[in-house]
Amino acid sequence: MPPPGGPRGKTGAGPPRPGRPPRARRGCAHGRDHHRQTLPAGDGWASADGGTTGGAAADAAHVHTVTTWAQFRAALAAGDGPRVIRVVGTLDATEGGCEVFEAPGYDFDRYLADYDPAVWGYEKEVSGPQEDLRAASAKNQERAVKAYVPSDTTIVGVGRGAGITGGSLQIKDADNVIVRNLTLESPLDCFPQWDPTDGATGAWNSEYDSMVVYNSTHVWIDHNTFTDGRHPDSTLPRHYGELYQRHDGELDIVRGADLVTASWNVFADHDKTLMIGNSDSAGPTDRGRLRVTLHHNLFTHVVERAPRVRFDVYNNHYVVSRDGYAYSFGIGAESQLVAEKNSFRLPEGVPAGRILKKWKDAPVTVAGNHVNGRPVDLLAAHNARFPDEALRADAGWRPTLRTRVDHPGVLPALLAHHAGAGRLR
Repeated sequence: MPPPGGPRGKTGAGPPRPGRPPRARRGCAHGRDHHRQTLPAGDGWASADGGTTGGAAADAAHVHTVTTWAQFRAALAAGDGPRVIRVVGTLDATEGGCEVFEAPGYDFDRYLADYDPAVWGYEKEVSGPQEDLRAASAKNQERAVKAYVPSDTTIVGVGRGAGITGGSLQIKDADNVIVRNLTLESPLDCFPQWDPTDGATGAWNSEYDSMVVYNSTHVWIDHNTFTDGRHPDSTLPRHYGELYQRHDGELDIVRGADLVTASWNVFADHDKTLMIGNSDSAGPTDRGRLRVTLHHNLFTHVVERAPRVRFDVYNNHYVVSRDGYAYSFGIGAESQLVAEKNSFRLPEGVPAGRILKKWKDAPVTVAGNHVNGRPVDLLAAHNARFPDEALRADAGWRPTLRTRVDHPGVLPALLAHHAGAGRLR
């Protein structure tokens, strides 16, 4: 998105804002000492207006190495000032299973019986004792699985096997955060809510994204793998004829978040993948913000929201499955998407016109994108396929915060070898 006010295309790192700790040297300041690395100058929107250094200025007392979810949350809450948290192994936020969160008296079989559409119908939302107990159980899980990340923090996985399962990282009301080299297995909602009024036949609605950036600035998300892991949607049961959905998003950037760079990540095997801006009514918090750069990410077998946007999206590679594919770029209210030099691998029967999806009228700039190894004008392809949902050209701004731009033809091999957790250099 273009800058709010001021000249378009502002690039300089600029002076530190008041309260920001002293800068560590940018880039790989300590060889392979990844927990001291900072975002290079000019690397996407998170490099603007002072840049992003995370916890690089932390003293030795504020460098924590953690091996459990409890240690991790304790390190996040330990005092003020810059901190580094080094994650060793996989931290399991729900190792006790869903049973430990259940409120006394909650019974899922009873819940299914009470709210069966044959009994309850589709005209009103569910209520009553079992719904109250479900909500209380959900609150117990929420308290256990959410981890709040403060300002001036670096979280980095150590080696190739570091990650988090069952947890939800909440980067909320913070500034200057780095998250790198983690495999984040999507948390499973133990207590999805049945909403009979959602659509013609109702739907199960779940909570907990792997990571949320909420009203936060200067955030660098790099070399992580976001995945449903052991629990893809294909393994989930159906109740009342609908998928018992236990996943929400992989990454949401919402509610006034700004100056975010997501680079060299893998987003895999998920439905509602990446949301930038979550409500058309959030203009008072979002307008002029939500400046996000996505580059050199690999999206493989995701259904939609890759992202649903308001942004600079370049040099990403998309591997699309025929089954269930909806779209890649969702054009939302007041969005100003610039999508350049991305690569798409589409299976037979999935046309290039489906890559873009118009949710609301907004202009979009597309250039240099390849589909199955050939240049394709994504806007023309969309408008030819969906003439009644035509999108307008020209987002009205030009990105300048880019450190490298690769030819789309090299992206499949490049990202297969270098994107995701365990591949920091």
